Amino acid sequence: MPKTSRQTAIRLAAILLTTAAAALHLPPCYNRREVLLGLGTAATLAPLPAEARASRRRPTTTSIPTWNLGDNVEFPTLALNTAGLTTESAKLAFQNALEVGISHVEFHPGVERDGVARVLRSIPKSDRRSVFLTTKVETNWENSPSPEVAATYVRKQLDDDLAILGVDYVDMLMLRESPNSATIQAMWAEMEREQKEGRTRSLGVVNYCKGSLKCLLSTAQIKPSVNYIQQHVGMGPKPQTRAFSESLGIRTFAYGHIGERASPPNDTQLLLNNPTLRNIAKAHSKTVDETALRWVLQTGAAASVRPTSEFRFAKLGGVCVNPKCAEGLRASAQVFGWELTSKEMNEINALSAPDGNPTLFSSPGCPGSFFS
Repeated sequence: MPKTSRQTAIRLAAILLTTAAAALHLPPCYNRREVLLGLGTAATLAPLPAEARASRRRPTTTSIPTWNLGDNVEFPTLALNTAGLTTESAKLAFQNALEVGISHVEFHPGVERDGVARVLRSIPKSDRRSVFLTTKVETNWENSPSPEVAATYVRKQLDDDLAILGVDYVDMLMLRESPNSATIQAMWAEMEREQKEGRTRSLGVVNYCKGSLKCLLSTAQIKPSVNYIQQHVGMGPKPQTRAFSESLGIRTFAYGHIGERASPPNDTQLLLNNPTLRNIAKAHSKTVDETALRWVLQTGAAASVRPTSEFRFAKLGGVCVNPKCAEGLRASAQVFGWELTSKEMNEINALSAPDGNPTLFSSPGCPGSFFS
């Protein structure tokens, strides 16, 4: 095992000894988290059965590969995606993730961040580097702020994030998209300042199409390390946006490996019922979900995963109940322990449905935006 992986495993084991002591006897909770202009998912929590609680005390030391982003920043290529989770379920999911070796958590400011913060309180400051925190800055494009006003959002939000998380820095700060090029440029300049001050170790962008990247790079002094975009089977291994980003040396951090259920037809159901994926999954004794995730990672992207595949944006229906959530994250973490063959990769690469938009959740500044 590489030195960095051993060190991470040791630090995670120490964290688990601390977090395992926290009881999770939580009452059932339904809450609607407004995500993406009023669309949300629900999460439910339930006490762990005694048998499941016992199994949680046995940490899994999964070795997750990292990318070296420079300046000693090691970016874990598998992250927990908390989108749509309530505070309590984000807390539960992050605890589950740590216990299976997923130390990278990607969250929105607000209730998701608050759940992550509750877990961080149990982690000694000396072990801060054992977790990788990725958060986002909103451009608030819906309110048409001036570039000067928008630039102030960066420091205000990071001040808020650091205070609530109880840390001195985040590991990755990502900027969301705006139809206003001057706003993107002004906010990015402020983000570069935050990195130089050490309040974030690296910078990235969220849902940036070709035009947005060109706008940003025309004035940027620091290039984004990653572009966080949607990638799933049916889109091909290198959609145009991804190919353009990577040609500039910007790596792909992918969400939605089994779709987002954001618009008809239901892309998740199409993927889960795809005959090619089902046959390949069966050959490996894996689920379609695991196979779809393995494909994304094997194309060279990093990926974020939700605790389970049962999430949808348009109405209540997301589920996060232990031990199911713990099992889902464990399966995701173990996806690095096997590979698809070249023949299987070629078969999946050739699939053209369901198609999708890598920057689906961008502002109307990018083509095909969900908000257009």
